Amino acid sequence: MSIQHDRARDDARPEVHARPGRIEADAVLGVVAREWILYGQSWRATTFAAVVEPTLYLLCFGFGMGALIGTLAGFSYIDFLGTGIVAVSVMFQSMMPAVINTFIKRRFLHTYEGILAAPVDVRELVTGEALWLAMRSGVYGCVPLLVAVGFGLRPGPGMLLVPFIAFLAGFAFALFGIWISAVITSVRSMDYVFSGLFTPLFLVAGTFFPLTELPAWVQSAAMANPLYHAVELIRGSVFGGLGAGAALLHVGVLLGFIVLMWFLAGFQMRRRVVG
Repeated sequence: MSIQHDRARDDARPEVHARPGRIEADAVLGVVAREWILYGQSWRATTFAAVVEPTLYLLCFGFGMGALIGTLAGFSYIDFLGTGIVAVSVMFQSMMPAVINTFIKRRFLHTYEGILAAPVDVRELVTGEALWLAMRSGVYGCVPLLVAVGFGLRPGPGMLLVPFIAFLAGFAFALFGIWISAVITSVRSMDYVFSGLFTPLFLVAGTFFPLTELPAWVQSAAMANPLYHAVELIRGSVFGGLGAGAALLHVGVLLGFIVLMWFLAGFQMRRRVVG
């Protein structure tokens, strides 16, 4: 059956094109449940990559650069780096799968056509995919923090907030990645995404060094980087000293980014899948 025939069939199915007044929780949870079942087949490899990569960052940069730097912004460098790597790990564990896996499922496997044949709207599909990635990255993102604790980071009550912050950031980056996957038209386009987008987000976020060391215009541009706000929230929760006003600002930026990306991802995915 051709794609054109599938789209014609979708046109005749009102539940795909209709815009219901609210999102059905059962449909969203159905998408999440499907991802959970598939995750059971690949959790070992996924967990290995999620644990080993941030641990290597901490060992190489934390001890290598830490021996030269000592303290940074009043903290030991491995503590400073460990809290930043949490946010970076969340971004990579949510945004990269959202870009790659979502593109493959849409373009080559035609998975979403089958899902939308069920009583699932595009918005519910996008929400479920992002929700699953947020939950997964929220758990894996805490691994660098546990590693940093093992290397001397003093535990504190603020660490209990880190999983919630990681989930919030993971949801934002997952929606961002889903939108990107619906915008790009080929696998080769991912090179532009990873080199031209991931790298600046990764470097200009205060992960490896304070942004105060950068030019003023770069600091201003970093305010639009959601990863920076995730780093500040996580670091502030672990070390304390983050005022209520600053915390509300960082949370507000992430929430605003989530709303924007949710609308953009849903709109673009509808164009790609439904037509």
